[in-house]
Amino acid sequence: MQKIVKVSKNIKIGGREPLVLIAGPCVIESEKSALYHAEAIRDLTSRYKVPFIFKSSYDKANRTSVSSFRGPGLKKGLEILSKVKKEFGIPVLSDVHCSEEIGEAASVLDIIQIPALLCRQTDLIVKAARTNRIINIKKGQFISPYDMKNAIEKIESTGNKKILVTERGTLFGYNNLVSDFRSIVIMKDFGYPVIYDASHSVQMPGALGDKSGGMREFMPPLIAAAASVGCDGIFVEVHTNPAQALCDGPNMLSLKTLGSVILLIKEAQKVGRHFR
Repeated sequence: MQKIVKVSKNIKIGGREPLVLIAGPCVIESEKSALYHAEAIRDLTSRYKVPFIFKSSYDKANRTSVSSFRGPGLKKGLEILSKVKKEFGIPVLSDVHCSEEIGEAASVLDIIQIPALLCRQTDLIVKAARTNRIINIKKGQFISPYDMKNAIEKIESTGNKKILVTERGTLFGYNNLVSDFRSIVIMKDFGYPVIYDASHSVQMPGALGDKSGGMREFMPPLIAAAASVGCDGIFVEVHTNPAQALCDGPNMLSLKTLGSVILLIKEAQKVGRHFR
């Protein structure tokens, strides 16, 4: 039987619970931007009665180029995420890239995310798990869904059973990813909720030379497909103006289109309930 992960009083992920939306700009561009996006997405998800977790990175340590914008850093970024929690009552998620930052991150984050490229880093995973926070671990682009059982067992070895697993595409030749929706079904058999990351599934890593490209036009149909096969949540990066975003603009949704995507999710999950 699949476990249900409780995020807050009103948000539970897994089982027959409503699909959760994990959304926000790829990286924290400024305090003003983070607060604006958090409030706008909260208002929209409240209108459609969709559980919402705010996501934005305080540091993108895995950018393509050394000159790429990484974010405000650990201290300032956590201060901003803490304001989001206090002002809007929203749980927050961000990713960690090294063991040294986990203690501070855990003091603010409701969900600690292990990036796909680090899903085999045992010390990082174990230290994050020992905080007893919810751990969202992304499936690496370079491994099969079956291999994620090993990553899950690393978290479980600490006694932490608050685990989410995220599908975000698989490498398909140079600068391209493909979504194999069998992956969602396979990973659900491990007993934990599975999230579908639509933004990074349409990413084209390094395709623009000094930065990644993306094909956001494919996000809505892929989101519908993921919800239809029974995923427990959708992860999507959102920006008021993706063309001007400081990170991953080509694979972010415009804020003005998010409402129609939420309606699409709600329709698709009616099919997905047969698999949950």
